[in-house]
Amino acid sequence: MSQDGVDLETSLGYLLKEASSALRAAMEQVLRPLGMSVTHYSCLELLAQRPGLSNSELARGAFVTRQTMNVLLQALEREGHVTRPPAAPVGKVLPTRLTPRGRRILEKATAAVRSVEVRMLAGMTGTEQSDARRILRSMIHSLRDGDDSA
Repeated sequence: MSQDGVDLETSLGYLLKEASSALRAAMEQVLRPLGMSVTHYSCLELLAQRPGLSNSELARGAFVTRQTMNVLLQALEREGHVTRPPAAPVGKVLPTRLTPRGRRILEKATAAVRSVEVRMLAGMTGTEQSDARRILRSMIHSLRDGDDSA
């Protein structure tokens, strides 16, 4: 136990952070040969699921700043993975869409990321996997919306 009374071996918050870091590192490892990062992959995945998202919406979904997302989108546009109109159709928002090339690289990246998830869950039964998803969703809900039962 540390001086402040937190035992890192049993601290759920610490274990979640450690799991998150291990997952990200494993994802980066399988995405690197494709010339992608986790943020790059997240952006393409978000666009596949919700075409036309703005820079701000993509940044929120990928957990990065608008500036970071803008730099990434410029690179993705140069690489031919996404397209944005030269001028905003409404207001200042430039809706972004995947190109066929972007969809092809996303398919490869999705398979790579899926292999990491399969590896991560390999020691768990189907019931344990369902329980883990339910528990994690409950934690997210409690932290975002406050625990009304307390």
